Amino acid sequence: MTYIEGFVVPVPEANRVAFREHAEQMAGSTEGFGIARQVEAWASDVPHGNVTDFYRAVGANDDETIVFAWFEYPSKAARDSANEKFRTDPGMAGLPPPPFDGKRMILGGFEAIVEQGAGRGSYVDGFVVPVRQGKREAYRELAESMARVFREKGAVRVVEAFGDDISRGEVTDYYRAVNAEDGEGVVFSFIEWPDKATRDQAWKAIMEDEGHRPQGEMPFDGRRMFWGGFDVIIDTASANARQRTTA
Repeated sequence: MTYIEGFVVPVPEANRVAFREHAEQMAGSTEGFGIARQVEAWASDVPHGNVTDFYRAVGANDDETIVFAWFEYPSKAARDSANEKFRTDPGMAGLPPPPFDGKRMILGGFEAIVEQGAGRGSYVDGFVVPVRQGKREAYRELAESMARVFREKGAVRVVEAFGDDISRGEVTDYYRAVNAEDGEGVVFSFIEWPDKATRDQAWKAIMEDEGHRPQGEMPFDGRRMFWGGFDVIIDTASANARQRTTA
């Protein structure tokens, strides 16, 4: 299955254009690194939670919003090779400083455990979930079942990925973001939709249908899970497809 490098980034609202330009420069500089797809998505419908949320995950200031982003690789080995190129390629040194506080960006490597659909969406629901290592299979089964529901309601792709190489940061990281307890791992997941209207309609139908509500004990602590909706502002897979079409 696909290997995911997942990111959550605090970006000043005023820097949206600068962020997009920086991400496009990054994509151009890393074209030969083996990244199958780069997606950057800007906060659109990201709620504040009672226990934790995307904002607290990165210590966002009042003038900052959230970018939910990921790189896709065919394997962990391909991701490790790319990360070595990030560290050693001289072209990376020529990039301008990022228009955000990199010390508060959180990142990590995640192994896909559920992957349904092959479409590319313009709107994304992103999730970060604490899951006990011993509940991994129970979580995968539940996620697989719910992915089928999302697909029936119009989602074009659903990915659930379990962290296996998560960096511990000096300021924050995925573990602190979900207040992880001993024995817990972190899931980075996303649902891709054709557009926000399809997403909103799907969630309304799911929430109103009691048959879609999971039964029994949940294999994660929902109070410490956080999520939000994001507009895709960069998708290198879609850009490459357009280039091939017009070439």
